[in-house]
Amino acid sequence: MPTIVHFEIPSDNIERSKKFYNELFGWNIEKWSGPGSLPEGLEEYLIITTMDDKGNKSIAGGLIKRQSPQQQGMTNYIDVKSVQEYSAKVEQLGGKVMIPKKPVPGMGYFAVCMDTENNSFGIWETDANAK
Repeated sequence: MPTIVHFEIPSDNIERSKKFYNELFGWNIEKWSGPGSLPEGLEEYLIITTMDDKGNKSIAGGLIKRQSPQQQGMTNYIDVKSVQEYSAKVEQLGGKVMIPKKPVPGMGYFAVCMDTENNSFGIWETDANAK
């Protein structure tokens, strides 16, 4: 069953957001230095590491510079077998694909969608061969 595997927080002031979430929740937030390059349009990407109440690593997130005034709120990414198939399914069910399938080189593919109530969410397909 598809489940949430990642979240992203858009920010107008990265340092202010980093300080806020670190002091509020104790989240570790560091510049991403992963494989490949950043998706088109992103200057930098910060990885958020969260822990559960027992100190075990939990769901990871990202902190990004806000790309447009319409980009509001956190985006949850749900792991799916195929971004292409689920994008079609979103549209069949009355939703919209706002950002079509894009690669994150060496990691996978994502798309950002809108549900029937205008809530945004992302879908993610892991694929180490993504280019």
